Amino acid sequence: MSRSDKADVEEGVVFAPKFDAHGLIVCVTVKAATRDVLMVAYMNQLALDKTIETGFAHYWSRSRGELWRKGGASGQTQKVLSLRVDCDQDALLLEVEVGGDGKACHTGRKSCFYRALDGDGGLVFSADGE
Repeated sequence: MSRSDKADVEEGVVFAPKFDAHGLIVCVTVKAATRDVLMVAYMNQLALDKTIETGFAHYWSRSRGELWRKGGASGQTQKVLSLRVDCDQDALLLEVEVGGDGKACHTGRKSCFYRALDGDGGLVFSADGE
């Protein structure tokens, strides 16, 4: 399939993810049971291949320049229950079952989205921002 064929990309059944100029694609990860957003990370082709092959989330660390398996060191694994692609195939959505104690963020919280913008332009911790 050619990515230049818009109809195939948007309406077809061929998986043809579009990686950016750095070889990355954004991936939103949600907890399958609640649909709560856990994190946003990036994958390169290797991370995507490993995720599909193993059934566990792998990402590309832009800061470290290396592949990492979520939970490899912390035990906070993400078992992939569903992998979806958006309409133009330039973003992924993982629905996962979280292992360990259920925390997805490196700060020790359940989600990386634990703060909200307040009316004054500052950040406040959300009620569930453990």
